Amino acid sequence: MNQIRIAISTWTIVLVLLSQSFTGFCQGTNAGLKLPQGFTAKKIIDTSGKARHLSVLPGGLIYVKMARPWQGKGILMLRENDKGEVAVVDGFSNYGGTGIYIKNGYLYASSNEEVFRYQLGEDGRVINPDKPERIITGLKMGRQHETKSIVLDNDGNIYVNIGMPTNSCQEKDRQPGSMGIPGCPLLDSAGGIWQFRCDKPDQTYKDGIRYATGLRNVVGLDWNTQNNTLFVMQHGRDQLHDLFPALYTQKQSAEVPAECMYMIRKGDNAGFPFIYYDQVQGKKILAPEYGGDGKKEGSKEYIDPVVAFPGHLAPNGLLFYTGSQFPERFRNGAFVAFHGSWNRTPEKQEGYYVVFVPFENGKPSGKWEVFADGFSGVSEVRSPRQARHRPCGLAQGPDGALYVTDDVKGAIYKIEYKQ
Repeated sequence: MNQIRIAISTWTIVLVLLSQSFTGFCQGTNAGLKLPQGFTAKKIIDTSGKARHLSVLPGGLIYVKMARPWQGKGILMLRENDKGEVAVVDGFSNYGGTGIYIKNGYLYASSNEEVFRYQLGEDGRVINPDKPERIITGLKMGRQHETKSIVLDNDGNIYVNIGMPTNSCQEKDRQPGSMGIPGCPLLDSAGGIWQFRCDKPDQTYKDGIRYATGLRNVVGLDWNTQNNTLFVMQHGRDQLHDLFPALYTQKQSAEVPAECMYMIRKGDNAGFPFIYYDQVQGKKILAPEYGGDGKKEGSKEYIDPVVAFPGHLAPNGLLFYTGSQFPERFRNGAFVAFHGSWNRTPEKQEGYYVVFVPFENGKPSGKWEVFADGFSGVSEVRSPRQARHRPCGLAQGPDGALYVTDDVKGAIYKIEYKQ
């Protein structure tokens, strides 16, 4: 009997160990990400830098913009071979930043004050990396929302986000009870999208057009080729409860205002800082700095978002999927990379995932859904420092794969569909 008990105990230990090993193996698949059925993911590289936006070319070339120069290089050139192995093969530029975009034989990249372009050779490599052409200079940069994201249309124009260097245009920034500066004069050079020519050197504000205003800060943006229109993701304002505790509870402040996707036409005004969009009420609400109480509606002259996500998720990447690798329902839809919140206390932090929004004829056609989750590496995030990875940039590969950057440890993920 004792021998039987010993045998049973031994097998119990073996089964537990096997179970733990199998669980660990499962958790290690897909680079730790949770994906829809049929999709796979792998982490193709860790650069140890802060990888922001990226572009992927045929032949396995990947260009990555770094928030700060990594080993002295602000732009990294990676090469992916036929086996899916990736290595850093080159780097150039001595400036950090976010924006990078490739079109018509040129690579465009932004610092926090300027935009440059580099000519590409037939092999996709930059011809003269040490002598870029500066096409835009003198852009406003503050201590907040200083990064410049970029995108090009099909008519020779480049669009640049210039974020508002404050939270909500208060007379004393982020100070409880401080009211808004009348008219918010900062909007003359920030808080919107500016349009410039993509081939004219040394342009300044006077050469550009304020294409859209009333946008607090846009990091993710993309050009929708279905309706030839610019789409942007706005970072909503912070600290409603902290600044106006008599008007907002902590829970309200954790959930509102929405992170908004806007379809932008020339001359549009999204209303910041005078209003914010409350996705719970489904209304544009007058900001407390300008006389609001959390219920008064704002002016109808301001545009509505086409999608209103929960508050404080920090959308840093936007990409319209035009490839054929993913199932048909993903065609022409939008992927959004949410970097993750820091200010949803006392609620848990949210975001740290990539979502998908279905589109039809250039407009959202259904509810958004979480597409890739698990970047944070923990079951619950109470502080952003707990997150091991935070999604930032999105790019589509020539074969239709989806690439996602992480600006905590510089990882790049490749997501593919394999039936």
